[in-house]
Amino acid sequence: MVQLTKKEEEVMRHFWQRGAMFVRELVELYPDPKPHFNTLSTMVRSLESKGYIAHESYGNTYRYYPVVTEQQYGYSTISGAISRYLDNSYLSAVSALIKEEKISTKELRELIERIEKGE
Repeated sequence: MVQLTKKEEEVMRHFWQRGAMFVRELVELYPDPKPHFNTLSTMVRSLESKGYIAHESYGNTYRYYPVVTEQQYGYSTISGAISRYLDNSYLSAVSALIKEEKISTKELRELIERIEKGE
């Protein structure tokens, strides 16, 4: 899965929260000063070419909808970071989380128990 820019992620968050919509509806979700319609339209088409959204035709306009869930994107982002920065070592990732106190040893034990139970 291709990584998104911050602006593309921002657009995708709107689709994940709202579901299918037209670009003009997307523009309305932004505070003033709103981004230009053409700017968002270009980003939406880019997201479609990257496989994150698709469209259905309504006359001469398109209604776009997400085809990648936020959870799927999150998992791919985590996997990409582990691959790029931790030499694809998930053990190093878990070790880093423990060292940074992002996960406790108690939580790690609970996770191991869940894995062993097949949950």
